[in-house]
Amino acid sequence: MYYAKVFVTLKKSIADPQGNAIKGALLSMGYDGVKDVRMGKLIEIKLEDCCSEKAREKVEKMCSTLLANAVIEDYSYEITEVQP
Repeated sequence: MYYAKVFVTLKKSIADPQGNAIKGALLSMGYDGVKDVRMGKLIEIKLEDCCSEKAREKVEKMCSTLLANAVIEDYSYEITEVQP
C-alpha cells in the first residue's frame, strides 16, 4: 500500500488573495518579517498498488487530469510505502 501527499499551489504569476489576507493578519498580530504567504491545498491519498512506479504513474495522472488546474496551479507530490 502507498500513501501519497499531493501539494497544490497557485502559480507564482497568479495573485493569491487568501495568502495576502493571511499575511496581513499575521503582520497585524505582531509577526514581524513575514514577506509573503501563499495558500494551497494538501490532498492525501492511500493507494493499493503493487509497486511504487505504478503508484507514481497513477498519482501523476490524477494530478494532471483532476487535482490541479494546469492553467493556474502547480503541483508536487510525495509517495511513501506503508503497511496496510
